[in-house]
Amino acid sequence: MNRRIANLVVLPIVGWALAGAPGASSRDGATNEKEAGNVGHFVIVCFRPKVGKEVALVELVREHVPILRGQGLVTDRPACAMRAKDGTIVEVFEWKSVKATDDAHANPAVQALWTRFGEVCDYDAIGNLPEAKQLFSGFEAIDLRNQIRTTE
Repeated sequence: MNRRIANLVVLPIVGWALAGAPGASSRDGATNEKEAGNVGHFVIVCFRPKVGKEVALVELVREHVPILRGQGLVTDRPACAMRAKDGTIVEVFEWKSVKATDDAHANPAVQALWTRFGEVCDYDAIGNLPEAKQLFSGFEAIDLRNQIRTTE
């Protein structure tokens, strides 16, 4: 497995865990995040691009979390996006809470966003990807900071 890809996928999760994962104790003895009500809700979502929509999908994934963040639904933790060998885009991000995921279903901006996703991809479960069946699942990293403008 490519060490760079493994580091891009595994290291952010390890860093999250060391930096104060829910349930981690704090140095000053204060309550942990769960007790303080500050626990987010991580999700892994898989977007399988429709034929000819690969570039449009990556651009939309770049907009995804910033739009959710603008609606107050996700945390400030950076999202991670990666590509499976079959072209499926895997995104990991943190909702502010389980309630925030419910609130998204009634949010017009989120509904418009999800309509756009429906035009360029189909959703799939992480367990359907061959990589997910590996002990160390490796994916190609996608830089969410850079915009690409190309024609499909």
